[in-house]
Amino acid sequence: MPLDVSAIRRGLRKWYSQHKRDLPWRRTADPYRIWISEIMLQQTRVAAVIPYFERFLTLFPDPAALASAPEQELLAAWAGLGYYSRARNLQKAARAIVKLPRFPSDYSALLELPGVGDYTAAAVASIAFGRPHAVLDGNVLRVLSRMLAERGDIKSPLVRGRLRTFADTLLDKKRPGEFNQSIMELGATVCLPKQPLCGNCPVRLHCDARQQGLENQLPVSGARPIPHRQEKHLLAIEKQGKILLWQRPPDSRRLAGFWELPEREQVPGANIYGEPGEFRHTIVNTTYLVQVSRASVASHPSRFTWLAKSSLATFPLSTISKKALARLLE
Repeated sequence: MPLDVSAIRRGLRKWYSQHKRDLPWRRTADPYRIWISEIMLQQTRVAAVIPYFERFLTLFPDPAALASAPEQELLAAWAGLGYYSRARNLQKAARAIVKLPRFPSDYSALLELPGVGDYTAAAVASIAFGRPHAVLDGNVLRVLSRMLAERGDIKSPLVRGRLRTFADTLLDKKRPGEFNQSIMELGATVCLPKQPLCGNCPVRLHCDARQQGLENQLPVSGARPIPHRQEKHLLAIEKQGKILLWQRPPDSRRLAGFWELPEREQVPGANIYGEPGEFRHTIVNTTYLVQVSRASVASHPSRFTWLAKSSLATFPLSTISKKALARLLE
């Protein structure tokens, strides 16, 4: 059956107008806010992003405010979202933007900003400026691969190229922002990775995977890496309303500039007391089995610093250290 592009566009448009989630970045045409949301949403769930998005824009309401923010304040505002290079690249990009006459509106100009790749440039250009560029994120790839019953690995450049061509064919060039958001929303809420809700899908009659009974087998993606496990024993060392922490150096491969609780082996003379707390924390493909204990010290290595517990919210504290302190307070 020949592809009915017009019917697909109409179906998506009608479905999106009736079923789209009310998200804060959908209530604005401000390219700055749309850009911030797209960066935050990279590899992060929508529910987790919403409170960060609103707080972040209260602190940094425009590119000038973001460009001039102290790094520790920026990282503290981002702490918990992960992938902290995103925050640093946001600030680098903001410093480039304030030197321009206006926020860049062309796909190619957006691509020149630090931290902006093909997907983000297409999303901002189409949603904020109505430029005809199709987005290709994980949700969209899943929808397209099922519509085509694509049996190749979606991580393959050849397959990705076929899906890119298909996305460009489907794109409603008169309403590119709305079309891109509708197909992303479809992937996020209906065309799910497991047990897709095909009965709710506005394009199910145009989906080859559905017709062939392959909706639960597609898309095909490369083998997942084997997860790793590591153990950590953290110490909460307190004194007169202060807590002992150390700061990762600026050239650290992970979490540069963030503050951490010491690990047991870092303070060999510590006196550990009380019942320890335990929790799991996963970063990418590594699951940490974390034990946290209260401790005291007569002295400590010079690399550690006493910080007032009342001021910790103003410092970028790693998520694993935040979880450890929260566990002790339970």
